[in-house]
This record gives sequence, C-alpha cells and structure tokens, in this order.
Amino acid sequence: MRLTKTLMLAGIAAIAMSTAAAAQEFKLKLHHFLGPKSPAQTQMLEPWAKTVEEKSGGKVKIDIYPSMSLGGGPPELISQVRDGVVDLVWTVNGYTPGLFPRTEVFELPFIHTNDIKATNLAMRAMFDEYLADEYKGVKVMFLHVHGGQAIHMAKSEVRKPGDLAGKKMRIPTRTGAWVIEALGAAPAAMPVPDTPQALSKGVVDGALIPWEIIPALNLQEQTDYQIEGVDMTRFGNTTFQVSMNADVWESLPDDVKKAFEDASNEEWVKKVGDIWRNIDDNGIKVATDAGNKHIQLTQEETDAFRAKLEPVVDRWVKEVAAKNIDGQALVAKARELISANASK
Repeated sequence: MRLTKTLMLAGIAAIAMSTAAAAQEFKLKLHHFLGPKSPAQTQMLEPWAKTVEEKSGGKVKIDIYPSMSLGGGPPELISQVRDGVVDLVWTVNGYTPGLFPRTEVFELPFIHTNDIKATNLAMRAMFDEYLADEYKGVKVMFLHVHGGQAIHMAKSEVRKPGDLAGKKMRIPTRTGAWVIEALGAAPAAMPVPDTPQALSKGVVDGALIPWEIIPALNLQEQTDYQIEGVDMTRFGNTTFQVSMNADVWESLPDDVKKAFEDASNEEWVKKVGDIWRNIDDNGIKVATDAGNKHIQLTQEETDAFRAKLEPVVDRWVKEVAAKNIDGQALVAKARELISANASK
C-alpha cells in the first residue's frame, strides 16, 4: 500500500513537471555585462523578466546570464543578439561607437540634465520616427538612461571648468571624451572595473561616471570629491538598450509578443527611471557616509560649465551631418520632449 502511494505521488510529480515544461514554450537567454548582484540585474532585469513570464501565462522563461558568462566582451553584445548567438541583451549603446548615432543625442551634455524618467520617456516618444532605423536586426524592448555623468576626483576639488585643466579623466563614451576635452582635460578610456586601480596609482586624476557605480567599485576609497551641477545637473549621459534578436521576435505568437510589449510599456520605463534614481542616490550616500565631499555647483558655476560644453553639441551636429542625419532637429526634439515629460 505504501509502495503504491509512493508510486502515485511520483507519477503526479512527473506529470506536473512535464506540464510545466510544456507550458514554457519559449526559453530565452538574456546576456549582459554586469555581475549577478548588480542593481541592474536584481532591480531591473530580473523584475522585467518575471513580468514577461507572468504576462505570457508561463509560456516564456528568460534565463539571465550576467558578467559576459556566455563569452565575448561587452562591445560584442549587440552583434551577439543580432547574429542570434543569444536571444536578448542589455547593453550600453556607446560600447559600439557610431552604431547608434541618432540615439547618441541623449548622451550629449545638457540634453539630459537630471530627470531620468523624462529622458526615458523622450527616447520612447522619439523611437519610431527618429531612432528606429539604427536598430535593424533587433527588436528593442526598451531604451533607458541612468543618472548621468558626474565628476569624481581623487584629490582635487572642482568648482569651475579651469579646475580640470590638464587633469587625466576616465571617460565612459566618445561623447564623454568630447566633454573632457572641452573642459581642458585629457580623456582616458578604460573598462569601468579598472577605474579604482587607475585612481589609486595616479594613472587618472578622476572619472566621469554616475554615482551608482560608487558602491560597486568602492570609489569612496579612491576619491575625495564628487561634483555635479545645480539641482543634480549632469554633464552627459549613457544610453542603454534591452533588445531581442529580430528573428526570434518574429517567431513569437502574438500573445507572447503582447506579453513583452506590456512588460516594456510607458509605465515600465518610468519605473526604470525611479530604479536608477534610487541606485544613484544610494551611491552618493555611500560616498558621503565615508567622509567624501559632495559638491553641488551653484547656478552660476553650472552655467560656466554649460558655456564650455555647448560646443560639444555643435561638434556632434556637424559630425552626424556627414551621415545625412539632421542633428540639430534631433537636439531640438530631444530637449522639447524631455521638458514636456519633466516630473511625470
């Protein structure tokens, strides 16, 4: 009798497992460059994947592979998803300079200022008409930014552009390099994990990166000063995408496509803004709790930086004109929509 009961329970379990497996009709791989405990994974990618799975009625299972664990380097992520090596990626557009020139408008200084949600919504609103052409081979789930680039200095206080003259600064993107050059400093490109050692050895004097990275890299131990503009104004930004291989997207039935679209809607990109704002706020708290000085420039001081950095926008407009892109129209539209979506 006991044996019969055991066999019955085993049979029920086997049926349940096979039913669950059958329900997961689409098992997808999402590849990205940060660690499994990074806020990007735990606070953004995991909740998004779970929402897709739930909205699909269990038909979709998204397995997340962090830290480039499926191979390659971060600049290869976009080719991996386009070529079908992986199904989904979260990546930085700037890892492949020149590949997303229109979206690059949101990286320029004083386009995004301090409102992450507004910039996310502006990118979403501009996508179909202005940006979509540069995303061939993928289906974009959503675009987003983070808090924006601020100035981290090992030993030097910065309150005016001249304070950076002759300094060596780690930069995040090519537009970040232009920002540093416009301020009279020398840009130094390096993977972000190398930044703490470069600071400690004096290879660089500072870095142009957001607050969110402080805890991950323990930058509070290698820097004394964190500097941003008035009202949390930043000096440029980084654009990110979560995208799916186009062929995989086309293979999905309409109800599963709807699950992805519903999980990536306007409310989600607003929430992503809140997520990254909280991550950024935590980063600066870690620094100030460690005794670092957080400098928030006055309006007059911020305007001095703006005067130096506006030529970066002009430089970008001239460069993309060679690709038959109306950069001035993109700048105007981006600023208009960021303003229209402020504090939403």
